[in-house]
Amino acid sequence: MKFLDLAKVYIRSGGGGAGCVSFRREKFIEYGGPDGGDGGRGGDVWAEAVEGLNTLIDFRYQQHFFAKSGQHGMGSQMTGKSGETVTLRVPVGTEILEEDEETVIADLTEPGQRVLLAKGGNGGWGNLHFKTSTNRSPRNANPGQEGVERTIWLRLKLIADAGLIGLPNAGKSTFLAATSNARPKIADYPFTTLHPNLGVVGIDGREFVMADIPGLIEGASEGRGIGDRFLGHIERCAVLLHLIDGTSEDVVGDAQTVLTELEKYSPLLAKKPRVTALNKVDALDDAEIAEKQAALEAALGGKVLLLSGHAKQGVTEVLRALWDQILRHRAAEAPVQADSKWQP
Repeated sequence: MKFLDLAKVYIRSGGGGAGCVSFRREKFIEYGGPDGGDGGRGGDVWAEAVEGLNTLIDFRYQQHFFAKSGQHGMGSQMTGKSGETVTLRVPVGTEILEEDEETVIADLTEPGQRVLLAKGGNGGWGNLHFKTSTNRSPRNANPGQEGVERTIWLRLKLIADAGLIGLPNAGKSTFLAATSNARPKIADYPFTTLHPNLGVVGIDGREFVMADIPGLIEGASEGRGIGDRFLGHIERCAVLLHLIDGTSEDVVGDAQTVLTELEKYSPLLAKKPRVTALNKVDALDDAEIAEKQAALEAALGGKVLLLSGHAKQGVTEVLRALWDQILRHRAAEAPVQADSKWQP
C-alpha cells in the first residue's frame, strides 16, 4: 500500500427537498383542505477516525464526496425521504484543514472520533404548515434549504511514541529494522527512506511505536529535500531519538544542523525530550569513539549514548532511555483521578 499523508477533498452536503402544495379532494369527503407534506432533509457529510488505516491513499482515487438531497414532499401529508449521510473514514491522527491549508477544522486523534464537515439542508414546509383561520387554502410551500459545498485538506500525522530524526544515511532505518518487525528499505546512499515507516518496538516486556521519517538536510525548513514534508509525523511523539552518524568527520556540525532545522520548523518540536545516540560505533576505534562522544556531550550539553544498529550494540540502553521518557509523558498526560472519599 502506498503512503499518502496529504489529500485534497471536495465535499457537498445534500439540499433539502421542497415542500408540497396539495389538497385533499376525495368523493364523499366534505372537508378536504391542504395536505402537502414537508421535504426531506439533505444528507450530512461527516469525518470519522477509524483504526487499521495509516495512509490517505484512498482519497487519491476518490476526491469528491457528495451527499444526496432530500426528496420532495408529497400529498397526503407524506414527508420526503431524507438524504443518506456520507462519512469519510480517515486514519487516527488526521487533521482536517480549510482550503487555505492553515485553518484547522478538527484534529481526530482517537478512534471513533467524529466531526460534522457539512450539514445537510432542511426540507421545506408543505402548504399544510401555512393553514390558518383566515387562510384555509394556502397555495404556497417552502423550497428546501441548499446544501453546503466546501473544499478541505486532509493531513495525516502518524501517532507514535518515539520518532527517529537525523541526517540522511544516519542509520535510522537500520535501527528500526534491528529493533522491530518493520522492514524499511536500507541502502548505502542518502534518502533511501522516501516515506515514514512505523515499527512496534519491544523492551523488557513492554512495547511502543517508533516512527522513522526521511532524513533532514540543511535548509529543510525552507523546502530543501523531502524530510520537512514529514516533520509533522513526529509532532505527536513523546520523545525523539536523534541518531548521529559516527563515521562523519564533523559529528557536532551534523547534530547542530538537525537541531537548527527542528527549531526553524517548530520551536515546540525542538523542545521535545530527546535521546541522542552516536551511531555506527562498530566502524570506529575506541579513541575515535571517546573523542566524538566527548565533543557531542560538550556541544549539546547532555549525555550521548553509543549505538550500532547494524551490530546491535547499545540497542537495549537506547530503548530503555526512550521508554523512560515515554513513561514520563504518559504519566503527565494521564487524567488525575479524583479522591473517592467525600470531604466537606
